[in-house]
Parts: sequence; C-alpha cells; structure tokens
Amino acid sequence: MPTFAFTVPDDYAGTERLDRYVAGLPNGMNRSHLKSGLLQVRVNERPRKPSYKVQAGDRIFIDWEDSVPDDIEPEDIPLTIIYEDSRVCVIDKAQGMVTHPAAGNWSGTLVNALLFHLGREKIAQDKDAPASQILSARRPGIVHRLDKDTSGVIITAKDAASQEWLAGQFRQHRRIVKEYIAICLGRPQKPQGVIRTQIIRDPRNRKRFKAVPDTAEGKYAQTAYRCIACYGEYSLMVLRLATGRTHQIRVHMRYLNCPVMGDVLYGRVDRRFPHATLMLHARRLKIRLPGEAELTEFRSPTPERFREVLKVLHRTYRKVVLSEGTEQ
Repeated sequence: MPTFAFTVPDDYAGTERLDRYVAGLPNGMNRSHLKSGLLQVRVNERPRKPSYKVQAGDRIFIDWEDSVPDDIEPEDIPLTIIYEDSRVCVIDKAQGMVTHPAAGNWSGTLVNALLFHLGREKIAQDKDAPASQILSARRPGIVHRLDKDTSGVIITAKDAASQEWLAGQFRQHRRIVKEYIAICLGRPQKPQGVIRTQIIRDPRNRKRFKAVPDTAEGKYAQTAYRCIACYGEYSLMVLRLATGRTHQIRVHMRYLNCPVMGDVLYGRVDRRFPHATLMLHARRLKIRLPGEAELTEFRSPTPERFREVLKVLHRTYRKVVLSEGTEQ
C-alpha cells in the first residue's frame, strides 16, 4: 500500500482543496489517480476527505492502492442462494469472500460472482468520475456488507429501485432485524445487555476501530447481546445490531472483554483453538422486500466451523447457562 506524505509550508495562505493542492505539487498525484485508488486521507492524524481545505502546517498522509483495474469482471464463483426473485437475491455468503471490489481485493468478490450469476456485463470504471460515483459503480446491488471473514445472510438488489428500497431500511434500522451468533473468549459480566458507544478510529492502529463511551466523537453504535451458554471461559453469544458500523460486533465484543474467537485484529490467538478463523456468523435477517408491507425472514444454518468448536467445548467443559445474579 503506497503512502504519500508531506507537510504544508508554514507560510501557505491559500484555501485550496486537498486533492487540488496535491495535484499541483512537483511530485504529487493527479486527481484521477487519487480518486480511483484512494484508501484514506489523514491530516494531523485525523481522517479527512479530499475536499478538505488545506491549511499552513498540516501534516498530510495519503494511502492509496496503486493497481486499480480498468474493469470489474464477472467471475464464475459458486454461490449459495437462499432466496431469489426478479428484484433481489439473498446469499449465504461464505467465509473468506469479500463483499465488493476495493483496494487489495479487485476480484473474487460477491459482486464479481453476482455479475456472472445474473448474466451482466463487466463494469468499466470511469476514473475521471466523482469519487462517490466510482465507489457506487463498484457496488451494484450492494445495500449492506459483511466482513470478509464473517459468513451468513446478505441481501442484494437486482435493480436501482430495489436497491434504494432495501438501502433505506438499512439506513433507518427501524424494523429490520440483523442477528448474529459468535463464539467469544471470556464471559460477560451480565448474561444480556445493550452496548451503546461511539465508534472511532483507533489512534494506535489505523486498521482498527475503538468503542468509546461518553463522547461526541465518531459514530453512534448499538449492539444487543445475549449469552446463550458458557463453556469454561468461552461464551456462545447471540447479537443484534441496531446500527451498522464497520466492525461493530467485533469492536463491541472487545469492549465487553469478550473478543470473538479467531479475531486476530481485535482479540488474541487462543491456545486451545490456535487455528480458529473468525467465529462470527450472520444467521438471520428480517427485512421488507421491495413493495412488501411485512417483514420476510431469511436464515443461514450454523456453519461447520462453529459445530466443530462447539463439539470440543461440549466434551471439555460443563455447559453453564447464565441468568441474572449468576456468580462469575
């Protein structure tokens, strides 16, 4: 991942946008390159947009992806279809599949697979278009996403009207139900509860996010959790999202001191299960399909990786069901 770093001179008195300022530097990047491959912009260690007005003394860091393809190609990748009609396609996403093309993952994504499945043509990338248009073109039909190593239910749209219908429900989070299961390291202090925090970028690790209470920074996030059972110091959790922030469950489980097993970014490698992959699965989605008044429910079965771990836990530990007042 290339990084372009520079400091604005102390005598700078202009009001230029960051992208234009960078394009005018002797060793700068042209605006087309910046828009098409941009990963993040940090100014004085705070995330900013390319439209940010540069100021004297600013320390600017720009991370970008150098090898951006010209087209997003259809790819013959097997998909597990839960439901499909003329407007939507509901997928049981496999662990390891990226939802849409982005830096470092320009192929092998759900979008590539859907283009092939629906018989669509490749998507040409207009690198001179506005940044929002570039991103939108890479995500046809995508109204929400799951992390690469999170498996389970994801719904996609087949046309613009259906995409807006579904996306509106994810934006509002009023009646929609998004339910996950997770195997976590540690026991929660309470058997169930609601985590309400802001989520900000972790200043110590730019790849991570951090849950922070009692602040106006970042974005509000809310996760309801219920501990189904404990096995020694392992917990089987059911989680529901009231918001949809990046890495939300993983961040909130770390905040609860119960990181998700197999989460090397927010947790630790477990001695008993050193090769475990991320134990997080989107098992249920309830949403109104385009034109429908009532919610439709879609489910994904418990993955094999969960069953294998739970077999070991059942053999090794006594199952404990927590209730209010249970000693920890």
